[in-house]
Amino acid sequence: MKIIIAFLGLMTVVHAQYRYPYNQEYYGRRVAILRQNQNQDIDGSYAFSYDTENGISVAEQGTPTIGPSGPAEIVRGQYSYTAPDGTPIVVQYTAGPDGFQASGNHLPTPPPVNIIYFIICLFILAIGIYYLFI
Repeated sequence: MKIIIAFLGLMTVVHAQYRYPYNQEYYGRRVAILRQNQNQDIDGSYAFSYDTENGISVAEQGTPTIGPSGPAEIVRGQYSYTAPDGTPIVVQYTAGPDGFQASGNHLPTPPPVNIIYFIICLFILAIGIYYLFI
């Protein structure tokens, strides 16, 4: 009985291996890691980085701190890669009690506020508040 169960288990593993092979069209080609570093200290701080052969580069470091609502982690890092159109993309980020903030030349920014439009909106708001309390 044990031999039959072991044989069926082995056949299940063999069948799964040939039924679900690595699909390069779905997952993309495999990429080698050229350089990888990681460090974790006893105080909870850490740092890691790696570079791949297709031009992806990642670096991050984190340090524990005490925030206004308790223990928190301050994280700084960046990643870079080449977009399909050949544009180099570099994103630098920080994360912590204030949230996640990313910066990069390719990220969209809001248009500048027209000062006249802003003054008109304030005037309309002031009129609304005036009539609200009369």
